[in-house]
Amino acid sequence: MNSKAWRNDAYAKVTGKTKYTDDVKFPFMLHAVPVYSDFVHAKIINIDISEAEKSEGVVKVITAKDVPGVNRWGQIIKDFRIFAEDKIYYNGDVVAVVVAETKELALKASALIKVNAEVLPPVLDPEEAIKPDSLIIHESHGTNIINHHKVRKGNVEEGFKTSDVIIEKVFQTQFVEHAYMEPESAVCNPRADGVIEIYAGMQHPFSTRRFTSALLGVPLAEIEVLGVSVGGGFGGKDDTIAIVCSRTALAAKLTGRPVKMSYTREWSIRESYKRHPYKVFYKMGLSKDGIIKAVDTKIIADGGAYCSVTPWVTWRSTVQCCGPYVVENVNCNTYGVYTNNIVTGAMRGFGSPQMNFVIESMVEIAAEKLGIPSIEFRRKNMVRQGSTTITGQKLDNHKVAMEEVLDVMLKESDYFEKFKKCKSNISEDEVYGIGLAMSYRGMSLGAEGSDFCAAIINVQADGSILLETGIHENGQGSESAMCLILARELGVNLERIRYKRPSTSNIPDSGTTVASRGTVMGGGATVNAVKELKKKIFEFASSKFNCTPEEIEIKKDKVFSKNKSLSFEEVIKEMYDERIYPFAFGVFKAPKVTWDEETGQGIAYFSFTYGCQIVELTVSKKTGKVKLLKAFAAHDAGKVANESMTLGQFYGGMAMGTGYALHEELKIKEGKIRSLNFNSYRIPRATDMPEMKAVLVQNPDPNSPSGAKGIGEPTNELMAPAIANAIYNATGERFYKLPMKINVKKVIEVLQ
Repeated sequence: MNSKAWRNDAYAKVTGKTKYTDDVKFPFMLHAVPVYSDFVHAKIINIDISEAEKSEGVVKVITAKDVPGVNRWGQIIKDFRIFAEDKIYYNGDVVAVVVAETKELALKASALIKVNAEVLPPVLDPEEAIKPDSLIIHESHGTNIINHHKVRKGNVEEGFKTSDVIIEKVFQTQFVEHAYMEPESAVCNPRADGVIEIYAGMQHPFSTRRFTSALLGVPLAEIEVLGVSVGGGFGGKDDTIAIVCSRTALAAKLTGRPVKMSYTREWSIRESYKRHPYKVFYKMGLSKDGIIKAVDTKIIADGGAYCSVTPWVTWRSTVQCCGPYVVENVNCNTYGVYTNNIVTGAMRGFGSPQMNFVIESMVEIAAEKLGIPSIEFRRKNMVRQGSTTITGQKLDNHKVAMEEVLDVMLKESDYFEKFKKCKSNISEDEVYGIGLAMSYRGMSLGAEGSDFCAAIINVQADGSILLETGIHENGQGSESAMCLILARELGVNLERIRYKRPSTSNIPDSGTTVASRGTVMGGGATVNAVKELKKKIFEFASSKFNCTPEEIEIKKDKVFSKNKSLSFEEVIKEMYDERIYPFAFGVFKAPKVTWDEETGQGIAYFSFTYGCQIVELTVSKKTGKVKLLKAFAAHDAGKVANESMTLGQFYGGMAMGTGYALHEELKIKEGKIRSLNFNSYRIPRATDMPEMKAVLVQNPDPNSPSGAKGIGEPTNELMAPAIANAIYNATGERFYKLPMKINVKKVIEVLQ
């Protein structure tokens, strides 16, 4: 078995045998559909369900009045109305759920529900929302500011006074849809023992359990969430799917029958949270020899109608507001803001794609202003071994690979030779450009949350092994990575390992599968579980081999000492015969981090991932069309568990970043989404993608028991700035807003 290209779910997926949530069925199953209003911001007077209740096949129409537990919930601020009750806060609020014998009958009845409401002025501009005279959306919160994060380092005023050049720019990014193939779907089954089983594709089963427990008003133990294959997530299968599951579970509880609720694409886009649009005011002070002296930045993030995870997303933006550069004087103010727009939350990159677009554009602008080559400028300012970050953290507990990944990319792409061709005609009407961007990304959750994970290894009597961790499989291959790490660390063949079907009833809550933390945290817990298992096996084997436990090893499926060996199966059988069970529970708690919210100082992350990416492209002088030719990426991924899956993360991230840079933008008019399907929401096609080359830089991280680093998000974060810099080097047009649309007239003027 080739461990470099192995997935435990590969056969099922390529043969179509994998079952997703909508494939799950139970006898006598009912079907539920959500009901929306036409309002964006309104005070609810009445929800009339009388006609719908009388409609053919309808079993139950559920509104906020039917909630036995808590209707308002959320991961940080409990402001999300799982059913609209007092107001409509955005156009995606669900006012009711219709449960019927078939989906068609439920849809027919849903059209009969009438919402009578008093229209309120919608607050749609986050800049306007934070003004003192703005209408407050959540009166109980008292302000439209969800959160305010800061970084205060050095003396910014003095830094600007001693600067030779000061640059000020304003950048904007857009709402972005996750565009996963599988819309939200949930199946809930009420068991005879009173437990509600939930089947759904999600990133965090334990969040779903908490949402559902709160809505139903029952203990956590009465909700069991069972893992189902996920048809894509990219950060989007967290809050919204938890809410869909909780509504479906309530329907199952109230009717006493299994219930399925499968979303259409239009419902999914209308209701689910998006990537935050940012408006960033950035001021940078520089010495004439190319040192960044000071940065003052104000970041405004549109959080939409509910908090979701806006404070966590914007915290990461704050911590990394100067990118991978040493800056002695920093003043950063970041605001997450309530509006009546679509809710925003977690999406691949989690606050970094927006800021990397800003920072890596500013670095190029600054270098050009000073007449210094941009690579030289980066080398002057980049973090190195022992550098201190803008939050006061000394980078001395891991290999700082910033310069290493930069050098790898410059060599791999032949950057300097190709840079000489910029602005030259590559064909009759196309001009050529090459662009570079680099970043460092804090590993795992950092100081935005407690970071821990559990793993269970249960060796069976015949030597086969069951593994489970608290990391959920979202399609990224985490189960495979955990199996590979287990085989490597225990010294057994991969064929004997099976990953146990995950359930919230099997293992403790180990946090959500976000923040590129899966392999780091799950792998760490697996390694620690292996250590516990080895203690038991070594202690038992040493009594049989007449040696000390320290003299025992396991390698290539053999347990041996200097003068004796047995197969792994023989040792396990003998352990079972003597009722010594080879079972181990391992926990990995992330190294300690610290944070001062008032000053923005502290150890923000226990380690960092370093990356650099380069893009080659052409721009048509006739149409403005951008054609991507090649894209290169090098990231320090630590000790890689599975090369093929890791490369897949590179390529997938690069593809998503391409869409963010050039194509994707949710069309919204007066608070209502107009691009409710992929016929009007443009994601990259295969023909839009360049030839891609990924380079794995592997410096095992000493803070990670498996040596791994997170890599799921970093490759997504650098495509937009690399493309922006390449377009500038091709045309002379600098973009401050995403997605980038070429002004042909302006390009021709510059090139002439």
